[in-house]
Amino acid sequence: MAPTYEYETILVEKAEDLVATVTINRPKALNSFNKLMMDEFRDLWADLAHDPKVNAVFLRAAAGRAFCTGVDVKEPGDITGSNDAWHAADPGESLGPKYNRCWKPVVTAVHGMAAGGAFYWLNESDIIICSPEATFFDPHVTYGMTAAVEPVGAVYRMPLGDVLRMTLLGNDERISAETALRLGLVTEIVAEEQLWAHGRSLAALIAAKPPAAIQGSVRAIWESLDMPRSIALQNALSYTQIGNAGAMSQVDRGAIMNKPQPFRVR
Repeated sequence: MAPTYEYETILVEKAEDLVATVTINRPKALNSFNKLMMDEFRDLWADLAHDPKVNAVFLRAAAGRAFCTGVDVKEPGDITGSNDAWHAADPGESLGPKYNRCWKPVVTAVHGMAAGGAFYWLNESDIIICSPEATFFDPHVTYGMTAAVEPVGAVYRMPLGDVLRMTLLGNDERISAETALRLGLVTEIVAEEQLWAHGRSLAALIAAKPPAAIQGSVRAIWESLDMPRSIALQNALSYTQIGNAGAMSQVDRGAIMNKPQPFRVR
């Protein structure tokens, strides 16, 4: 049996197939995050990034009504880390894998409500799947709060008009699983009873590939988002020159080419 690593707000299981299953684990609070969870995720991403026995991450949330409803508004405490506006930090700096420079691919399975701060994880996931009853929304403006960091991140996953609609309608409208698929926020809708098994199977397929190749690909694509198109394309070659040397030594290319390969049709 794979060892299980328990934090207070998250569960982590590292398996022999090189997949780390991470569970957001505050179901009584609709899996909302607090300062402790932020600290634990920052520690977790650093651990996963440097663990050679982890090639991919499967992210899910404890069963219940929500994947995550954002910050826990019932728990006191300043999640920005400072009362001084000039020294405050975005919670996403702790929660998101890419901000923490973890280039292990992340497959995320969403069930129930994914609201507001849930987008800290969604915006930095590599593949997102969801169950049919999943809904996505951002309630900030309904409560008189400017919505900025989550929707700005979402612009890189969804069309601008749809991000604006989600942001401005707040609690008055939710994006359904079908609409999320159409918008490209998720890549697949899976029956709830199969959601976790399917998400983990995707992570396992990725984890079986050369780690230098999958991490190099993830880093190249995500870092390109910070560059103008022409610079990103020019810079892309350097990732292959660095990554391919390591990846090709991690795989028997001839054996793969000479063996019939099963494939999936999506």
